[in-house]
Amino acid sequence: MYDVAIVGAGSMGMAAGFYLAKENERVVLIDAFDPPHSEGSHHGETRLIRHAYGEGESYVPMALRAQELWHELDKQVDETLFEPTGVLNIGDKQSDFVKNVIESAKTHGLNLETLTADEVNERWEGFQLEDHLMGCFEPESGVLMSERCIQAYRDLAFDAGAQFKFNEQVQKLETQDDEVTITLSNETIQAKKLIISAGKGTNQVLTHLNEQLPLNPTRKTFSWFQADEELYHSSRFPGWAYDVDGQTFYGFPSIEKQGVKLGRHDSGHVLKDPMNLAPFGHYEDDLADVTSQVERIFKEPMSHDEGKVCTYTNTPDGHFIIDELPNHSNIYVACGFSGHGFKFSSVVGEILTQLTLHGRTPFNIEPFRLSRFN
Repeated sequence: MYDVAIVGAGSMGMAAGFYLAKENERVVLIDAFDPPHSEGSHHGETRLIRHAYGEGESYVPMALRAQELWHELDKQVDETLFEPTGVLNIGDKQSDFVKNVIESAKTHGLNLETLTADEVNERWEGFQLEDHLMGCFEPESGVLMSERCIQAYRDLAFDAGAQFKFNEQVQKLETQDDEVTITLSNETIQAKKLIISAGKGTNQVLTHLNEQLPLNPTRKTFSWFQADEELYHSSRFPGWAYDVDGQTFYGFPSIEKQGVKLGRHDSGHVLKDPMNLAPFGHYEDDLADVTSQVERIFKEPMSHDEGKVCTYTNTPDGHFIIDELPNHSNIYVACGFSGHGFKFSSVVGEILTQLTLHGRTPFNIEPFRLSRFN
């Protein structure tokens, strides 16, 4: 009998597995693949972490705690997990995104510098922002090496006593108030509590309980461009988020000389089958969207080098789900993170640990409750 079973050992699940094992809980992590892998939302090597949050102030305390936990994790492994490139938030001067970034920085006393387009272009010669835009620079933010982070949590969770059941599909799920029974292909596992953090596979798992959550899996792409290292290397160029004219992009400087990485956060192609992803280039906008962005905001021309696909699994309002599953007091669900969730996976792992052990957390998770969809 395990204390906690976790179905879905990607970003949030792996972090929760480590923090629970560190608390001497008997933990088993179950995943349909072998994490870190390319079937979820954590691959592609890098993710931004921002603190002054344009998506809403309720995220800021979580982002700050997440950063603390990433620094702690970084000290426990032999390779770099976080690179302090700083992050430049770009938007129209009157946009809600920019206003929210500035307001959240004021409210929480964050280090934020506001810059005109000319000031941005002068400081980072690789940019050529249009006059009506501005930048909000967070010098203490930066880039997380996402796959390395998950591997680090995996290694530490194993060292702390967690057990793994990978490349395993849940065949059956039964629950009582004090026990969950999970049937896999060749064995049956019992646990007192269950965390479901299975990303695009969440509703597939929940069919075994006759439950479904409002999740929309969407096919997304991201690309790398060959770039002038003198201008765009991570030692001299920031990560960035761009919200202009109803379009949202994100990007990374060239890290380890791999080129500039760029993706579009909004739009995408809704998936009828979340497990079936068309390859990069299947749709014209796979390349057209990011190429047009490169031409618009960068000073130097860049040639496309490589593109990959991934899956966003979002809620209707774009905010997370972190909650007890209705009518199941010993089951927690954590999902709907795609697009801006990875940076929070360290703190979400901590939150899931607190909820599982104590039924409460010091963070305000009311915005992430399932009741908002009722």
